[in-house]
Amino acid sequence: QVQLVESGGGLVQPGGSLRLSCAASGSIFSINHMRWYRQAPGKLRELVAAITNGGTTNYASSLKGRFAISRDNAKNMVYLQMNSLKPEDTAVYYCNADITGSYYSHAMDYWGKGTLVTVSS
Repeated sequence: QVQLVESGGGLVQPGGSLRLSCAASGSIFSINHMRWYRQAPGKLRELVAAITNGGTTNYASSLKGRFAISRDNAKNMVYLQMNSLKPEDTAVYYCNADITGSYYSHAMDYWGKGTLVTVSS
């Protein structure tokens, strides 16, 4: 059983910063891509950022420069540093990862339950 658990969300003022963390645990052989998505009220879930196990990153074009994704492969963790936050960044942020449970198995797609980020004065 594999779990992804996000943390670090909360209320922050416009212009502030937050760092989200996501911990993967359970029966893990390897983790390939790790991603952050977000879903604002009334909107579709959208990709925020992605990172490969080699550290190659990809960002939503509108967020590049303010957000930074990183990971610690030894700890099975992925992080999202969010700076210069705006009210429109308010959303539930979800961690997503492609995880292989054993040498013989295929990678499966796992999701966390999300952490709420509210940007408001």
